[in-house]
Amino acid sequence: MFTLHQVVPIPLKDQIQSSDIWATSCTLEADQRYFIAAPSGKGKTTFQHFLYGLRQDYSGEIKIGEQSIKDFKADDWATIRQNKLSIIFQDLRLFLDLTALENIQLKNKLTNHQTDAAIQTMATQLGIDSLLDKKCGQMSYGQRQRVAIIRALCQPFDFLIMDEPFSHLDSSNIAKCCTLIMEECTKNKAGYAIASLEEKYSLIYDHELQL
Repeated sequence: MFTLHQVVPIPLKDQIQSSDIWATSCTLEADQRYFIAAPSGKGKTTFQHFLYGLRQDYSGEIKIGEQSIKDFKADDWATIRQNKLSIIFQDLRLFLDLTALENIQLKNKLTNHQTDAAIQTMATQLGIDSLLDKKCGQMSYGQRQRVAIIRALCQPFDFLIMDEPFSHLDSSNIAKCCTLIMEECTKNKAGYAIASLEEKYSLIYDHELQL
């Protein structure tokens, strides 16, 4: 799905040393699962924002298919983000004055990818079914993380990007989230990439890369 060639974040250009991603060539295939070990200050969130088209302050080239993502227009990104590429942001980007279910349905109503029953089942699986009518601003950060995970799974996608999605969850809830994520990726025949300081969690990986 992604091909990167000599990509270097401009703010980090004087700090890049040995990396499997920066200042080299690498590919992230849509049906593969990647663990990206990313020590603090190496551009973990920056990298994922590059892939999602939120930042362009880099040298080198990133392609989706045969096309450079710097050539994409707003409509191109809208289509990709709605049908091909999903993301779990580290800062979640939920609307705190909306309920958990309203946040989830904002995404789901674009494609009707999940039924109401399926959303309820996912919420039950992650232990937040009783919180769906609660405003996100009144929820703990760990509860919000689970809302954000469900929201990311409420669209068709070929690839899922995850930026420290479990930072406020205990081991039991992390395991539940990992199971749900792998189930939904299998249904979509999709791959994923998770960037983490060092914790690999209980996800399955085909490749391990050092940022």
